[in-house]
Amino acid sequence: MHSSDDSSNAPHEPIIVPYERLSEAALHGVVEEYITREGTDYGHSEATLEDKRQAVLRQLRAGLAHIEFDPESETCTLRRSR
Repeated sequence: MHSSDDSSNAPHEPIIVPYERLSEAALHGVVEEYITREGTDYGHSEATLEDKRQAVLRQLRAGLAHIEFDPESETCTLRRSR
């Protein structure tokens, strides 16, 4: 007997992960991977990795950005909150 609810083929929606739920090491890794992958522009002068990390953490704490986990690719990324 086959079930009509075959969720294995259904598209997986990204899961919003509250940054507070991550360990300090995991959060550090997600933020650093995002910074180095995105090559984000921080203005006219080059910011250090630590400056960029602090800027991203401020955005997370202020609710301006959030972490999304994609269950299909098993990866995390940061997105601007709406």
